[in-house]
Amino acid sequence: MISAEFEYHRPTSLEEALRLLKELGEDAKLLAGGHSLIPMMKLRVARYSHIIDIGRISELKGLEDKGDHLLIGALVTHREVEKSDLIKSKVPILSECASQIADVQVRNMGTVGGSMVHADPSADYPPVMLVLDAKVVAKNLEGEREIDVDDFFVSAFTTALKEDEILTAVKVPVMKEGEKAFYTKLPHPATGFALVSCAVKAKVDGKRLSDVRVAFGGFVLTPYRDKSIEAELEGKELTPELIDRVCSMVGEGQDIIGDWYADEEYRREVARAYLRRALESLTA
Repeated sequence: MISAEFEYHRPTSLEEALRLLKELGEDAKLLAGGHSLIPMMKLRVARYSHIIDIGRISELKGLEDKGDHLLIGALVTHREVEKSDLIKSKVPILSECASQIADVQVRNMGTVGGSMVHADPSADYPPVMLVLDAKVVAKNLEGEREIDVDDFFVSAFTTALKEDEILTAVKVPVMKEGEKAFYTKLPHPATGFALVSCAVKAKVDGKRLSDVRVAFGGFVLTPYRDKSIEAELEGKELTPELIDRVCSMVGEGQDIIGDWYADEEYRREVARAYLRRALESLTA
């Protein structure tokens, strides 16, 4: 299908893009890599009168080592995250996550910022960003602010960004000595999107865990940290009994997604199995 008619804008600076976004309001939509927006427009699921292509704005590109964190520009592609030696050395779980996104063609065009803002429940980055305690940098004409990733994902396809804000970068803390992290997912065979995804990070001393963070995506409408499981694991030595107990807690109080391909109970069971796999991998 062909999308509905729209006016195309291609700003050359972040300030120009912000002014367009402010002036055009809800009739405008930002275009980065386009792998989510363009199919939605072709299917007429989404219609906008104005498309603002920010894909060539140099201010939104680049990867910087800031010492205690990496600053990842909004237009850094999944492929760049996957292949970056800096990310592999400082935050290896993020590189491993990017390598599992769709296929090489998508990873060459899709962007970190675009994926975060689209907030697809089945996206790969959200659980990983949640366990890494990342921060989103957002900017409008009035100034800049940082949003804790715990507060960023509001619901399916909805974030805490204001209508006139652009996500300019993501700040990702580097892994500390003794910390380990693991990400795993069950991909849909046709799309590669996560039917279930699980990320875990902790400081590991033998089999004892501290500073534990556990996050899930794919089988829920909003990616989330499971703070009950984190509290249950904090400061304790992993035993088969403890693993059984925390795995039984997965999905408690959550609205589980289900469809004809994978129903709610199946996805919950997979999430439990993947949490077990992640915990066992941390202490292997």
